[in-house]
Parts: sequence; structure tokens; C-alpha cells
Amino acid sequence: MKLDAPVPGGPCWIELGTGDLQAAKRFYAELFGWRAQTDPRQDADGYTVAHLGQAAVAALGPLYQQDRPCAWSVSFAVTDADVSARLVTEAGGKVPVGPMDVFDTGRFVVALDPGGASFQLWQGRTFPGAGLFNAPGSLGWVELLTRDPERAETFYTTVFGWTVGSSENYVQWGVGGADFGGMITMDEKFPPEVPPHWLPYFAVADVDASTRTAVEAGGSALMEPTSVPDGPRIAVLRDPQGAVFGVYRAGHEDGK
Repeated sequence: MKLDAPVPGGPCWIELGTGDLQAAKRFYAELFGWRAQTDPRQDADGYTVAHLGQAAVAALGPLYQQDRPCAWSVSFAVTDADVSARLVTEAGGKVPVGPMDVFDTGRFVVALDPGGASFQLWQGRTFPGAGLFNAPGSLGWVELLTRDPERAETFYTTVFGWTVGSSENYVQWGVGGADFGGMITMDEKFPPEVPPHWLPYFAVADVDASTRTAVEAGGSALMEPTSVPDGPRIAVLRDPQGAVFGVYRAGHEDGK
């Protein structure tokens, strides 16, 4: 993506909710080289921040509701979480959690778009978000999969003011024209039980090698390494607990 730091409206953080936190730490350490640091405070409930060098790049934590699937969640930066939460509901979305303070680090909201895709709002205070983007092992793209692209476009441009660029088969989201993500329409190829969702993509040096590493570490490849026409080489993977994410070759000239 063409953003290299958290900015209002752009993706700023990525969190994994998992049923086996220790196994997830091992898997992503092997895949991305992450160094995990668990918050020792009792109220943090095992919240763990993953680092590359000194930069925070992602978080891993337990499932707070046992009936929820293991999944990655994307957070978008906002200047006022309360105002943005009202915009979500006024635009036809829902706010099942928050706004709420998270220690002194920021203010947090869990939201649903009109199609049911979950995302988060983050008003940073002492913690603005990830300290690294687009480098191997860090977040580099986010993609909305939805069954109602027209309504999704109206919703997200209303809530965040995103710019929209499009080609014949792909819509790209941007902040002031700086693209950070895209949108795919879920057609009949997607089983009806698969809900709309945001899919994060992590940059890697070698998509094929990372896919092999993920499989050898107990994960699986939902989409084998593929070279996108006029785009990067990508793959879609699933970790051993079932959370789905993508990888793409870092350094591609279009950002993803």
C-alpha cells in the first residue's frame, strides 16, 4: 500500500483473535519472524504485541467469545472514535462494542458494515498503531470481500471519506488517492456460509517460500501462490487455528 504510517482513515493496526495463543505465537514467529511480547497486566487478558525489530506490527489475543471463529481484525485510524461510531450507524452499519477506552493507549470501537463485515476504529493516544508497514512480515494491504459492493462503497466513503479507484475487475480504496486496499465481490464461487469480511495481506520476500513455511508449520493454503496480471504474486493462507490471511511479494510497484 502507498501508506507507510497510520493516518486518519487508513489501516493502522491488525489483531488476531485465536483459540490457542501459544500455538499462534509459534506459528507466526516461524512464518514472519515475529517477537511476541505479552502485556503482563491482568486486565489485558493475555494481549500480545508482535514486533519486528523494535516496531510493533500486530497483536494476538484470546477469543473473548468462545463461539467466535479465529480471525484477523483490521483497525482503521480515526481522530474521534465517538463521532466515527455515530457515522457508522447513520450510514447503515452497527456498533456492537464501544466506544471504549483501552488503558491510556487509545479509544476503540468494533463496527459492522451493512453487509456484516467486521472492522475496528482506533483513536490513538499513546499508541497510534503499527510502527512498520509494507516491509516483509508487516501489514501491506487490506481487502474487503462483500456481496454488495455498491452499498459497501457508499458506506465506507461516507464514514471515512475514502477515495475510490477502479479497474475492470477491482476497486481500490485510498486516503487522498494513496491506495491501501481493495474490494472483491463475493460471487457464486464463495460458499454461502462464508460471511463478508476484511482480509489482511502481509508483505513477504518470497510468496512461494512463505506458503511452504506456513504449510510445514501446520497451516494450509486456500489459494496457492498466483501471479496477478499487472499485480504482485499473492497467496491466501490459513493458520492452524483457522484464521485466514494473505501474503504478497514485498516491493511491488503498485503497493500490493
